Amino acid sequence: MAANTTDTAVKDKAVVQNKTAVQDKGEKEAPKVAAAQPNATEATELEITEEDIRKLVNRGKRRGHLTQEELLEAFPDIEADSEEAEELFTLFSELGLEVLPAKEVDSRDDEEESASPSIPEMVALERAALKSAKTEEEPGTLDDPVRTYLREIGRVPLLTAAQEVMLAKQMERRPLAEEKLENRDGMSLEEIRRLERDIVVGIEARKRLTEANLRLVVSMAKKYVGRGMSLLDLIQEGNIGLIRAVEKFDYRKGFKFSTYATWWIRQAITRSIADQARTIRIPVHMVETINKLVRISRRLVQEKGREPTSQEIGGEMGIPETKVREIIKVSQEPVSLETPIGEEEDSHLGEFIPDEATMSPADAASYQMLREQVEAVLNSLSDRERKVLRLRFGLEDGRTRTLEEVGREFNVTRERIRQIEAKALRKLRHPARSQKLKDYLDL
Repeated sequence: MAANTTDTAVKDKAVVQNKTAVQDKGEKEAPKVAAAQPNATEATELEITEEDIRKLVNRGKRRGHLTQEELLEAFPDIEADSEEAEELFTLFSELGLEVLPAKEVDSRDDEEESASPSIPEMVALERAALKSAKTEEEPGTLDDPVRTYLREIGRVPLLTAAQEVMLAKQMERRPLAEEKLENRDGMSLEEIRRLERDIVVGIEARKRLTEANLRLVVSMAKKYVGRGMSLLDLIQEGNIGLIRAVEKFDYRKGFKFSTYATWWIRQAITRSIADQARTIRIPVHMVETINKLVRISRRLVQEKGREPTSQEIGGEMGIPETKVREIIKVSQEPVSLETPIGEEEDSHLGEFIPDEATMSPADAASYQMLREQVEAVLNSLSDRERKVLRLRFGLEDGRTRTLEEVGREFNVTRERIRQIEAKALRKLRHPARSQKLKDYLDL
């Protein structure tokens, strides 16, 4: 009762005077964050009050984390609205509170062990991303690298707008100091030391501004899990975008750094997905078009109760039907020929795909038998007739010869070769010989 009375007094004081003198970090940050988002709290259909959030923040600050069951107990309708759940989880993440399933929290025998998979909390997404590795380790150790990273960045305090401006000014003085140090001739020792100090302070300010916003990268990276890259890779690419945002941040615009950095982080993540997630790279603009097509297709399925046609999708997107088919073809994922097939995975997909360039065993046997029959029939002719037919029809090397070329081979005229060929073909048409070859006419 005493703790609740204190929290209420702190809340009333924060609302009336817009400041608080409470030194407890949890009691100081909770009204600040909630007051910064009044529209999000009041516009939601769920009954989420500032007092409920304050209680959870104070409870989490004492233990260092919250559980899914505590969220469901405080906000039982949150499962029905994923967007509100996302905003609520982002709020606790910015306050440095980790939301864990009950089975991963030690010494909680009196709490329920069930975890709600519909809450878009970070640990569940981390586990889903890491399960794709299919390791044989224990389930509790799969997400250790991610959890260790989250624990480390959670120790870094968040920055206020004034602190961000101060750090940006310190970073701004660094290149000026480096430029002056290049021409240090005639400069006093005190001035040199001051410039060197500005450089060191600028480097430290850049590091501090970057580390204080690593949680922003994680909150954005988890939204792209399941698109072909692991959560750790997405975080790494997002960190690269964060570094670029730190380098280009202009505090004179009057915006908070997180507002500016969001665009750089999102661009770095989406670009990396387009470049690395697929075996065959697709341009970024085409990836965005594919995502738009997928969203429209899902909406039409819900509206019509069936798969939409290319014409219907094209009408919604404002593009021709042929263009829709091209986009669908580009969006198809390549499949490896080494993909395991069957329950025991003892065979591969490539073993079931016919090779059109290779003759089937049945056809190969038929052609071999045909060759033997042709040889047997030709052996019934004279040597000259047999050789003329072999040269004329390319039975030896696959190259046919003209009458003139065969005539030079035998030192006779082309007319004589034509007569020999005609006589040999008449002999082959005799039923005694042709009957052996009629069965192969369909080959």
